[in-house]
Amino acid sequence: KDFRNEGISHKHNPEFTMLEWYEAYADYEDIARRLEELVEHVAGAVGYAGPIDFSTPWRRLTLREAIVERTGIDIAAAEELPGEGTRAKRVDDLLSKEVEPELQAPTFVLDYPKELSPFAKDHRSEPGLVERFECFAGGMEFANAFSELNDPDEQRARFEQQRADAAGGDEETQPYDEDYLRALEHGMPPTGGIGIGIDRLVMLLSGRRSIREVVLFPAMRG
Repeated sequence: KDFRNEGISHKHNPEFTMLEWYEAYADYEDIARRLEELVEHVAGAVGYAGPIDFSTPWRRLTLREAIVERTGIDIAAAEELPGEGTRAKRVDDLLSKEVEPELQAPTFVLDYPKELSPFAKDHRSEPGLVERFECFAGGMEFANAFSELNDPDEQRARFEQQRADAAGGDEETQPYDEDYLRALEHGMPPTGGIGIGIDRLVMLLSGRRSIREVVLFPAMRG
């Protein structure tokens, strides 16, 4: 059970349920396969017969490809991006406002800018990116996963950057966590981790358009 004081919408309730797991000696590609197999199985087990095809494999495309496909903007080449705030915030806005609503079939969007993902491991071949995916269906995101960052020195540098971003007015930064850094210094194997929004998955499998219809005690607005 989780609580996030982030406002209310048809797909967000301050209190919600999440399934989270971590797998040692796995990466985000392994986790993606686990997720699509899990949801395909659950859809079959509950007798889902709606319009979304959950059969595997699901579509995979990079964040860069997804934004180009929807907007024609190449975020890797464009000097200026539409919107306000930092470049990373503008990339995130393009994803959430232009791409996400159009992703009806289950789709993995992979390889995010490092600035958007302070806990994800650097991409093995693409400088400036990290090994992260978000999974979308029915026009909304329902899962978020990484190859977990397990280098304490790099994690400390990321926290320092988050602290600087917060001082510059970014309200969505991660707090500096010395206890987490100390734990990493004791050693963490290569790991893949994921969080799945159970309420949103129930929405998808039950054909509901509002999270208020699937949570036990919804907030009053939304």
